[in-house]
Amino acid sequence: MEKPNISNLRQQLQRTVGPTPWYWKTFSPFVSEAGQRFAWTHQGNEGPLAYLISLVLEQEPDKPRLALNTYCRAFPVATADLGIWCPEGRSIRVMCFDPDQLKAFDFAEIAGWFKPSAERVYAATPPMAEFEIPTHLPEGTHKIEVPPEFQSVQELIVPTSYKTEGVNDPAFALYVVYPHAGLVEVLPQHWFTAAQYEVGRQWIPRAARDPESHRIFGECFGVGSFLLQEDGRRLDDWMERTNP
Repeated sequence: MEKPNISNLRQQLQRTVGPTPWYWKTFSPFVSEAGQRFAWTHQGNEGPLAYLISLVLEQEPDKPRLALNTYCRAFPVATADLGIWCPEGRSIRVMCFDPDQLKAFDFAEIAGWFKPSAERVYAATPPMAEFEIPTHLPEGTHKIEVPPEFQSVQELIVPTSYKTEGVNDPAFALYVVYPHAGLVEVLPQHWFTAAQYEVGRQWIPRAARDPESHRIFGECFGVGSFLLQEDGRRLDDWMERTNP
């Protein structure tokens, strides 16, 4: 099979959602079921709300409906619901919110304590549904319990750190989650090891699947953008190197 068009993949990667706060501009504004227009805002680089990302109505930018700490990603659910996934302890937490049901709160409720805390998501309204995936699953495909609210989601590619026994073991994995099927495929990244990379300073913040070739591509922060082999576990080639 021929390799996918690298120029096309680079364009797709620019649109691929990455973690808060660094990639918050990849979060798209959207319109809810009730026709309300929502947008994402960055709370600046200083002060008690520094680097927090908030969801607001376009006409009410000072009344947050949702606040996100570090390492959160947003994704669409059904026609107008909002999904959020984030690491939490030794799990990946996946949530679904109805934006029209999110109550506004005051920034004073989270100023100071939320940013340095272990909490990833703050809302005055609980999620409609949620589930968790353990991050210690072995390589391969596993059944998971997924609430019916996520049935419309075909695939989520979730980069996560991966427990290693030695410097030659994969230090990162891609969890390919199939919510509609109640499955997750664990793809350890055999090329990303502590022997080859500075794990921590260098990491995988985002990845996606090319709809034409079905190959997975992504970004390795501090190194460049990559294309994986067809098995999704091994490096095929670098699309671009930021640190040759």
